[in-house]
Parts: sequence; structure tokens; C-alpha cells
Amino acid sequence: MENDLFEKMPVPKAYFKFALPVVLSMVVSLVYNMVDTYFIARTGNTNLVAGVSLSAPVFTLMIALGDIFGLGGSSVISRLFGEKRDEDGKRLSVFCFYAALLCGVLVTAGMMLLREPILYMLGADRETFAYASGYYTYIVLGAPFIIVSFTPSNLLRTEGLSTAAMVGSILGAVVNMILDPVFISVLGLGAAGAAIATVIGNIIADIYYVWVLLSKSRRLSVNPTGFHIHMVEVGQILAIGIPASITNLMQSLGIALTNRFLLPYGNDKVAAMGIVMKANLIAVLVLVGFAFGAQPLIGYNYGAKNHARLREILRFCYGFECFAAAVLAGALSLAAPALIQVFMQDKAIIEIGVPMLRMQQMGMVFTAVVLVTTCTFQSAGKAVGAFLLSVSRQGAVFAAVLLLASKAFGYHGVLMAQAVSDLLTAILAVFLFEILIRRGLRET
Repeated sequence: MENDLFEKMPVPKAYFKFALPVVLSMVVSLVYNMVDTYFIARTGNTNLVAGVSLSAPVFTLMIALGDIFGLGGSSVISRLFGEKRDEDGKRLSVFCFYAALLCGVLVTAGMMLLREPILYMLGADRETFAYASGYYTYIVLGAPFIIVSFTPSNLLRTEGLSTAAMVGSILGAVVNMILDPVFISVLGLGAAGAAIATVIGNIIADIYYVWVLLSKSRRLSVNPTGFHIHMVEVGQILAIGIPASITNLMQSLGIALTNRFLLPYGNDKVAAMGIVMKANLIAVLVLVGFAFGAQPLIGYNYGAKNHARLREILRFCYGFECFAAAVLAGALSLAAPALIQVFMQDKAIIEIGVPMLRMQQMGMVFTAVVLVTTCTFQSAGKAVGAFLLSVSRQGAVFAAVLLLASKAFGYHGVLMAQAVSDLLTAILAVFLFEILIRRGLRET
């Protein structure tokens, strides 16, 4: 890792050097998600599409658990590197890798035991249960590999190895896309086939990441020899990692709640929303990539107490992220009919999905503000701020808005709930940023 990249390189150049590989990884992940949805939707089976949509929060849960050790660890490690404590950073990277692996094993055991009640809780019914169960079963069996893959992909960026992190993500996604049609259509495994392809893609990515850590990295490790860690350090990782995880858990909750509130209006509404959520990832994943791609840069300069450079980084991050959000929202709104049609030719699904997708875009600029602020809190170790934002946008605030809006406006209230929640959470983000970050920067 060259310190000039963190300390001296012009902010726009350094920002894009970190963020672009992450964005490219996100774009490939997006393509994989869309290919996955495409092959599932091309079966023409609405109940199969709805079943996979109902089980989708389970995969999001895996991402969330990986983020505990990936984002939590990278936050602490990037600040340690800024303080020139490289050996401490290496120790913590070992802990993060093996803790993620153990977490995956425990998740597999627990969720397989509770498979049936969880599926019914997610909204599976007599028509969709078999499809939802097939996807759920193989995703849960692959939990250790999925959870582990999100740890080194985040940690490598703390050392400036953003390209290596990108290659691993792309490799896993490409393998997944190649295997999707084989397992879903050729072998006729349907929803289960999509899950099997996902797990195999993550296994390949894990193998690549371990190779990079053993052969390319100088400040990170997976070698447990002589390893030790203090409970205070574990607490520091969890203090940031758990709020980061909650962000994805809330995404799972948001999807599950939306599906539950749409069920009274028919399985076709749930199927349409499943497709819309995939299309919406075009904007969301790009914005997440640009926001969290800069996390090592923010964390390093915060740890180094280089507040002048930190202020410049944050100004650029907010400005660029909001601009990108506006452009993406406009483009997706205009292309909504074509995007929905790519996945499913059913005219009824297209008519249902277009207004759904457009309403999702109404809050995208507010989402950008929330993402950058959340990233800043995580990078700076502001656990309280990160936690409050994590439980708001698709959690507590969203649930409250969804309940009130659905009662007041029925079906259309369900559709508008996310945009209203985005606005309210952005207001909260600005308030918390003023208290937790800006005041401290003004004092220096």
C-alpha cells in the first residue's frame, strides 16, 4: 500500500481509484442479479418467480453477516493503518476471516433446523412453498462460503488492493452467470439451480481471495499462527460491523415487509416487485459502490487526523454521489417499461412493475445522502450514528411509513413508502452528521 494514495494524491483521483473497482464489482454483481432473474423469469412460472422473491431476503442476510467482519474489520483496520499500526491491522484481519467462517457454519445449522417456519414467516404459501424452499435450502447450505467472501473483498481495499477485491467479485459473478442457465434450464432445477450456481460462484471467489491474501498482501493475513486478539478489539469491530450488518438486515426486512403488504393484492404483485427490486439495483449498487468504495480513504485520513484532507474528501463524496443518484433515477424512470419487459414478457406484470420502479426512484437522491453519511460514520468509528441510520431507512422508519401509508392509501401507499422513508432518513442523516462529524472537524 502506497501512503501517497491515501495522503497526497488529488482527492478526485484517489476517490475514483478506490471507488471505481468497487463500482465495477457492483455492476458485475448487478448483471449477475439480472441474469439470475432473467433465467428464472423466462420459465414463465409466476409462482416460481414469487417463491424466489420471497426467499431473496435470506441471501441478503448472508451479505449482512459478512459485513460484520468485512466492513467492521475494514473500518478498524484502515484507521490502524492511518495510525501506522500495521501489525495490529494484520492480526485483526486473521480474526475477521475465521470469525466469518464460523458464523457461516452456525447459520447453516440454525437456519436448516428452522427452515419451514422461516419460509412461512417470509410469506410462502401453498403455491410458492416448494420454489421458495428449493432456493432457501441451497443458499443456506452455502452460507459459510457466501459469508466468508464478503470479508476479504472489503479488507483488501484497506491495503489499496481494490483491483484484487474487484477481480474476486467479478470472478464469482461470472462463474455464477455461466452456471445459471445450466442449472436452471438445462438441468431443470429451477429456483434450486439458481441458488446452487450462486454458492459455487462464491466458492470460486473465496479460493481466489485466499490466494491473494497468501501471495500478494503484505499487511493482511489468513495465517492463524501466533494469532491473538483482545476483547476490546473484538468490540471495536462489532461496534461498526453490527450496524453495517443491520443495514443489510433491514434491507431483508424491507423486502419481506413489502412482500407481506403486497400479498393481499395477489402473487402477481409480489412477482412484479421481485423484478422491480432487481432492476432498482442498477441505481442502488452503483451508489453503494461509489459511497463505500471511499471508505478506506475516509478511515485512513480520520485515523491519521488529517482533517483538512478529510473535509475535502467528504465534500467531493456528497457532491458526486447526489449527482450520480439524480442521473440514475432519471434514466431508470425513463427506461422502466423496457427494463421490466427484459425480465418478463407478461403485459400484466409490465403494467404493474413500471409504476413500482418509478416510485422507487423518487427517493434515490435521499438514498445517496444516507449512504455517504453511513459510510462516513462507519469509517470514523461512530457506532451510534451508523446504528441509527442502519435501523431507519428500511427498518423502523420504513416499517412505520409502510403501515401508515398502506392504511391511508392502500396499494399505492405500499408503493410510495420507500421514497418517503428515504426522505425522512436523509433528514436524520444530516442532523447526525452535524453532531457527530462536522462539529469535530470545525474544532480543528
